[in-house]
Amino acid sequence: MATTNPLQFLQQVRAEVSKVVWPSRREVVITSIMVFVMAIITAIFFFFVDWLIRIGLQNLLGMF
Repeated sequence: MATTNPLQFLQQVRAEVSKVVWPSRREVVITSIMVFVMAIITAIFFFFVDWLIRIGLQNLLGMF
């Protein structure tokens, strides 16, 4: 197992961080809006699935 001293490690970390491409403010805003919209759509979908299952079970159990 190769070991490096702390100074080399920090230099390597700095070199890797400089390779990171950070998103623009516009990209962050658009992506955040997309996440919220998808979360709302998913919540609505599962609300209706839950509602249909509940109605189905109530009708099924109401027969007995």
